[in-house]
Amino acid sequence: MKEKHKRSKPSVEEKVKLLGILTRHVGRAKSISLTALYEELYGKPCTNRYSMARGLRRLITVLRKEGIPVCSTTEPEGGGYYLAAAGSELENYCKRLRIRAIKILKMEANLIGKPLPDLLGQIIIAMGSSIEKIGGTTNE
Repeated sequence: MKEKHKRSKPSVEEKVKLLGILTRHVGRAKSISLTALYEELYGKPCTNRYSMARGLRRLITVLRKEGIPVCSTTEPEGGGYYLAAAGSELENYCKRLRIRAIKILKMEANLIGKPLPDLLGQIIIAMGSSIEKIGGTTNE
């Protein structure tokens, strides 16, 4: 399969092949590293995991936006990507996402000199009805 370097929409073939690979990596204990996943998906070595795997990370994001529970872990040994095996794995992954999002928003609040609750209120008011689009059901 040829890797796409531009921000083009991933093909159905790419998504199906990636999902097929990930079905052999169900559960955190069976996670697959980014480089191994790249090499299996594209059939060539990943010599620069930062630039070469950018398209793969985008593809993983597309699957997540479509509701596929692709989780990741950054453990030094055994880190990588996997499909959630049980509800608790998905809950833990989502909790880590929320913590990361709150930390980023807290940094923004500190930069502009506002309490986090005030910033959150302003964000909700500013977004109005478009807040429903954030839930991961759209590809924006």
